[in-house]
Amino acid sequence: MMPCLIPIVLPGVAGIATHLLFSVYEPRQPLVPTALSLLEPPVFMYLACRCFSVDTPWYFVPLAYLSFFVAMSASVVLYRLSPAHPLAEFPGPRIAKISKLWAAYLTWTGRQHLYNKKLHDQYGPFVRTGPNELSIADADAVVPVLGSQGLPKGKYYDARQDPTAPRNLIILRGEEHTARRRLWNRGMSGDSLREYEGLISERAHELVERLAGLEGPVDFSKWLSFFSFDFMGDMAFGSGFGMIQDGKDSKGLWKALEDFMHAAAVVSHVPWASCFIQKIPYVARGLTKLRKIGVSCATNRIKSGSKIKDLWYHLTDEAGRERQEPNLANVVADGTVAIVAGADTVATAVICLFYYLLSNRPMLERLRREVDSVYPQGENAMDTSKHADMPYLSACISETLRVLPPVPTNGSRRVPAGSGGRVIAGRVVPENTEVYVPAFSLHRSSRYFSPCPDIFWPDRWLSKEHTESFNPNAYIPFSYGPANCVGRNLAKREIMMLSSLLIQTFDMKFEEGFDPSTWEEKLHDHLVLTRASLPVVLTPRYV
Repeated sequence: MMPCLIPIVLPGVAGIATHLLFSVYEPRQPLVPTALSLLEPPVFMYLACRCFSVDTPWYFVPLAYLSFFVAMSASVVLYRLSPAHPLAEFPGPRIAKISKLWAAYLTWTGRQHLYNKKLHDQYGPFVRTGPNELSIADADAVVPVLGSQGLPKGKYYDARQDPTAPRNLIILRGEEHTARRRLWNRGMSGDSLREYEGLISERAHELVERLAGLEGPVDFSKWLSFFSFDFMGDMAFGSGFGMIQDGKDSKGLWKALEDFMHAAAVVSHVPWASCFIQKIPYVARGLTKLRKIGVSCATNRIKSGSKIKDLWYHLTDEAGRERQEPNLANVVADGTVAIVAGADTVATAVICLFYYLLSNRPMLERLRREVDSVYPQGENAMDTSKHADMPYLSACISETLRVLPPVPTNGSRRVPAGSGGRVIAGRVVPENTEVYVPAFSLHRSSRYFSPCPDIFWPDRWLSKEHTESFNPNAYIPFSYGPANCVGRNLAKREIMMLSSLLIQTFDMKFEEGFDPSTWEEKLHDHLVLTRASLPVVLTPRYV
């Protein structure tokens, strides 16, 4: 080798060595690899020049950097595609095996759930969706991954943490999560749900009155979101946001929520760089605005005190049931969680339910007959004691949550280092592997939902053949295990009550010229499924 080339070649060797070092000793902070990447090329070039007494022109400095990064990148790519990689036996597209930036891009476009479903259709229940990541669409994976003895939360959740704030319920793991979850469980107990029924009824009637006074088609998606956010404000913070009354989101909460979910979902795929990415102005705005709103709502509620036994009554343990008073800063950190879990997912579910019903008129007519039989004209459609008499509505809700689960992909879990791997659905998954169990892919698998797994068909939940063969682990719209959706029972009750009142009150149809066949394409997976405009003409049934 010509001595004059050694100052360029040696940084390349250092690049390969750096990759091998980090593959064994994975850095926890991006500062270390960033510093080494900036310092190693000129340092090794300088050492080569000194050892071999070579004089180099100035342009050898950028060539040394080029050599370092090309060699390191080539080493990374070849290793991730090679048979030596721990996940080499699992199929998947090459681009996903090489880099998580592909997943970040898919999340940016909102099509991650659709792409993953396509991969499972092509490769089967196990798909390698990242360099060290698997997506497993198998009911036998639910318990070992999400169950009480399952896997801890993965790196996906690390990037969702505000580095300047205490950790919220979504981020917490182990005993900390158990302790915080206990407070949330009290806020979602049977007694608490009965407390919230009055709030649901009040907001639902306010919504109906406002809708009845509007002329022409309305954006049903917008107004159902207004209801959901106002009720969430009542339930969690002691007062709503005035969206139904104003007919608009005057505080910008909805936009802040969408920006937060979009930015957080993308950042979560590159957690090693999250502290840098979160400094990008667009990303920073999307992440911080909702966090500030959540903190503000929680702080104001704590200052104003209890009017009812709302969620914050339980999170701050105003009843004094805990041995140690909850840390106030930690509780306030859950403000954003309350907004996302208490409003966004429920709004999505209700909107999707009415989209399917309006797209299938016979189903809507059948449901109306059931509602009219249980709640005749003049009867209180908010009476939850009659929900057991509404099997078809329950089936419609279950089918909506199956076909379009509000959280289509879920976050990752991680096989712990030093565990030697875990057996999941009959296969050994190596340690340090990030594992996803995507609800959207699982719910639309013909292995568990046949016939027509992609079709909205509520009768499958009323079919004896289906119920006898049904694997309950294949249905996880609220996730599963100790970290499942804490508000699942409230969500079901809220959807039942609101749907009953709307169907009792209005005849409804799509606006003339609206094409429902393209509506699902406008829903984006940003951890929580986003909503699209739904123009509907409402006509009061009883004047």
